[in-house]
Amino acid sequence: MFAKPKHPPHKIELNLREVGQLFNTMDPAPFPEKDLDSDAEEFILSWVGEFPLDEPVSLVVHVAELPAEANAQTVVEQGVHHYFTYRARLNRMELRRLLSDGQKSLFIGLAFLSACLTASHALGAGTGGDFRSIARESLTIAGWVAMWRPMQIYLYDWWPLRRRGRLYRKLARMHVEVRKKG
Repeated sequence: MFAKPKHPPHKIELNLREVGQLFNTMDPAPFPEKDLDSDAEEFILSWVGEFPLDEPVSLVVHVAELPAEANAQTVVEQGVHHYFTYRARLNRMELRRLLSDGQKSLFIGLAFLSACLTASHALGAGTGGDFRSIARESLTIAGWVAMWRPMQIYLYDWWPLRRRGRLYRKLARMHVEVRKKG
């Protein structure tokens, strides 16, 4: 019935001497394809993680010296968007790989659990003494322990990757502004 009020973008502000500080100096690629500096990436991610995912963010880069040979706004904006788009793509691949590993682990775990339960039932219930009883319980426990990894993946491990991917996608389209320091 009522529209959710639109929030102004949360600002993430970086203060740099020059535009090059934002990018990894070891990366030989031209500026739009360069990786971000790891400290800059960590700073941006830590700040954006503080804000709700559904609220917009804006990156404001304050630079003491603007480059004479290139448009700083274009270089920074394209570089930031390119980098986080790339990271989002890597994150999707990592999530797919994790879920694939989970599926394989689930099939292996179910097969092992079935084998253990079948062997446990084959040992028979009731008579047979302590050794049979211990063997039956051990097989049952071993079978359920084999299910630990797929359950870990499907219940818990994929959530952080999904959230990180949403952050990367958000950063890949955030507003970026370059300002010359006063």
